[in-house]
Amino acid sequence: MAVARYETWVDTPQPLPIDDVATAAGIDTSTLLHYGRHVAKLPLDAGADNPRGAVVLITALTPTPLGEGKTTTAIGLAQGLARLGRRPVLTLRQPSLGPTFGIKGGAAGAGRSQVVPPDLLNMHLTGDFHAVTSAHNLLAAMVDNHLHHGNATGLDPRTITWPRVLDMNDRALRHIVIGLGARADGVTRESSFEITAASEVMAVLALAHDRADLRDRLGRIVVGYRVDGSPVTAEDLGAAGAMAAILRDALLPNLMQTTEGMPVLVHTGPFGNISIGNSSVVADQVGARLGDFLITEAGFGSDLGAERYVNIKSRVTGLVPHVAVVVVTVRALKTHSGNFRIVAGRALPAGLLEEDTAAVAAGLHNLAHHVRTVRHWGIAPVIAINVFPEDHPSEHAVIEQFAARLGVPAVRTTHVTDGGAGAVELARAVADAVDGRPAPALHRDYELDMPVAEKLLAVARGVHGAAGIDVSPEAARELGRLTALGFGGLPVVVAKTHLSLTHVPGLEPDGAWVLPVREVRLAAGAGYVYALCGTISTMPGLPAHPNAERVDVDAVGSITGLL
Repeated sequence: MAVARYETWVDTPQPLPIDDVATAAGIDTSTLLHYGRHVAKLPLDAGADNPRGAVVLITALTPTPLGEGKTTTAIGLAQGLARLGRRPVLTLRQPSLGPTFGIKGGAAGAGRSQVVPPDLLNMHLTGDFHAVTSAHNLLAAMVDNHLHHGNATGLDPRTITWPRVLDMNDRALRHIVIGLGARADGVTRESSFEITAASEVMAVLALAHDRADLRDRLGRIVVGYRVDGSPVTAEDLGAAGAMAAILRDALLPNLMQTTEGMPVLVHTGPFGNISIGNSSVVADQVGARLGDFLITEAGFGSDLGAERYVNIKSRVTGLVPHVAVVVVTVRALKTHSGNFRIVAGRALPAGLLEEDTAAVAAGLHNLAHHVRTVRHWGIAPVIAINVFPEDHPSEHAVIEQFAARLGVPAVRTTHVTDGGAGAVELARAVADAVDGRPAPALHRDYELDMPVAEKLLAVARGVHGAAGIDVSPEAARELGRLTALGFGGLPVVVAKTHLSLTHVPGLEPDGAWVLPVREVRLAAGAGYVYALCGTISTMPGLPAHPNAERVDVDAVGSITGLL
């Protein structure tokens, strides 16, 4: 599979034709749905006769607001494995336009470890996000149209839970009133907007394993309740079929490539703190058949995206990670020491860049927690030290010595500056942890037949290190109601900040802290119950100077300013 192409995007600013990438991966190019020269959609049965490769889950310690480079590390690892003669396939989520134009900027990777062309990745790609937005808003429109034309289902407008969505950061839309004006303009009621990445339709698309499953999940979406408490679904409103039609092609994973020509499947983009935070089930299924290594990235730290992979996504795919790569940076460890504060959009604290082994050591407790979490699931951890130019070798040595005491391989990787060559040692460590070993017996945090509150408690204790949970009276009532309606057997999502192991950004766990469950919501189509813990916004706002101010198009049509 590996394409003999070690010059990089930095040196050669033209990616390979996508047919060349597909051919090297063993894909019949006549089955591709092309979107220009460098992107194509794959059929769901690509590689159907092939055995599954080993799964490598990319996760991290608790990140700073700037992120610690999981995407670049995943790309670098794929390129490093290819240099060892292996056949890697990488699966990633698609970036949302909201963060792209907000603080975070683009999410194509960096330097010599990118998904290319980066402007296509960050801007629309094949239109999947727009399809999710349209399908979601079609259902919203049909809800209000149903009310306007007599409300035959008896839907109680006070119980409607289905918002509208937009793939843009816009705080002014968090709370809105719709239906103002004349009688013909609809029923007046309060509503809201969420960002598209937070849509249940996005989670449905990510978790569906084929078209029939997608159609069924869409039909099960609950939009509200009747006066007698019974749910009203998208199927009841006659919307699910049209939603499935809008999403027909969006279900197909998107094939792109790295700077060194490795195949990347980019598909879906659910948020990692309020949703499942993983790329799609179908991308993983296809990728595992096409390569001897499937490298898949989970959002934020192991307490968020990786936990959802273990307890939700792997239940659908049947894929068990052989290895979890825990990405760590010097700056993140220094931040977890409590001596420094990083704020997105502002310059790094000057002291953060100075040699300070004591600060690195003081933050190692966070890394230790994530390593313990991975081992708790039965997965072998490998620590990837994502090297920044401002780091000091003595600081890397502190991490390596700590890892040695834990009995975990720790490898410095310079994939951003050196591409696959800078990740060869990481690739060797991962291959050594996989070769000759079967997939582990995965230890999930709960069984599905446990009560929902016990599932939340198991995740809070086993993953977040909490002493217990504090369920508000409102959340307790909703748990009882959802259980009575037959939803008690669903898995759970703990929606919380990504900037701490606790529910408060920057608040470190002390062994006696309690996770507050202030609200419980149902995602029946996606197939989980999620608990809102702490303050979580499903519609981000823009900063004072968003990245959108720097994005432009030059005279030849090239997009500039995408960070």
